[in-house]
Amino acid sequence: MQIAILGAGAMGSFFGGRLALAGHAVTLLDIDEAHIGCIRRDGLRLSTDSGEQVVRNLIAQRPEEATQPVDLVIVFTKTMHTEAALTAASAVLGPETALLSLQNGLGNAERLARFAAPGQVMIGVTTWPADKSEPGRVSSHGHGTIRLMSADGKHSSALEQTVSALNEASLACRANPDVWAAIWEKVAFNAALNSLCAVTQCTVGELTHTADGESLALKIVAEVVAVARARGIAANEDHVVANVRDALAHHGSHRPSMLQDVLAGRHTEIEAINGAVVEAAAAVGVEAPYTETLARLVRLVDARRR
Repeated sequence: MQIAILGAGAMGSFFGGRLALAGHAVTLLDIDEAHIGCIRRDGLRLSTDSGEQVVRNLIAQRPEEATQPVDLVIVFTKTMHTEAALTAASAVLGPETALLSLQNGLGNAERLARFAAPGQVMIGVTTWPADKSEPGRVSSHGHGTIRLMSADGKHSSALEQTVSALNEASLACRANPDVWAAIWEKVAFNAALNSLCAVTQCTVGELTHTADGESLALKIVAEVVAVARARGIAANEDHVVANVRDALAHHGSHRPSMLQDVLAGRHTEIEAINGAVVEAAAAVGVEAPYTETLARLVRLVDARRR
C-alpha cells in the first residue's frame, strides 16, 4: 500500500518504520525539521526487542511537501492539530484515500469525517508503546495490539487492506466491531497513566515506587469506565485494569506521550483525554473527582512549561 503517516513522532515513526520494513511505500509527514532531516540523511533508527534496524526505504517530509494521493493516511497528530495537519497535507487525500485515526482521546472520528466520507474513515486504538530518544531514533519495547473499525460500523475493502498491512508489519491488528468500547478503555488507560506521569514526571515503572501510583491509576480507570457505561458504551474495567498493571510491570522505562510533551515544553493532549472525560461525566451526571483533579494539575504544568 501507499501509506502516509501524518504526525511522525514516536508512535508515527514506529508504525511507519515497521510498515516500511514489511514492504509498504511509506511517507512520514511531520514538522519536526531535525527529525525528518536525520531520517532523510541517515534513515530511521528503530530499536525494538529484536534489536536495532535502520529503515531507509521511506520518505520523510513536511506535510505541505507531499504531492501525490495515497491509499491510506494514518493520523497520529495530537487531536488539537488534526484539522490543520490534514489541511497542510491535502495533496495526499484522493477520492479513494482511507483515513485511520490511532490518536489518543475522544472526538477523532468527527474530525476526520470533515475530510472524507464516513465509509473512508476508520478509528482505532493501539497499546504499542514508543519513545523518541533523539531525532531520527525511535524505540519500542514490549508488546502491543491494534483494534480498529470503520467509523460507520461497516466492513469495507479499505478496512480489510489496512488490517492486512498492519499485520504484515507484525503489529497484531484486528477489526473490532466494539471499537467504541475499546476507545473508551484506551481513554481510561491514558487518563490514568499519561496524566500521572505528566504531573509526577515519573516513567511508567516509577509509578510503582509506592502503592499510591497504582492506586490512583485504578481510581481514574474506574471513573472513566463509569462515564462510558453511563453513555451506553460497554467498556470493560477489568480489561483496563489488567492493561494498566501489565504496563506498570513491563513498560517500566516508557515515558508516555503526555510526559514527553511536558519535558519538551509542548502543549499536552489533556483536554482530549481527562478534560473530555470530565465534560462527558458532567453531561451524564457522573462524578469523576480524580480524573478532574489530574486534568487541573496537568493544565497547571502546561501553563508553567509554556
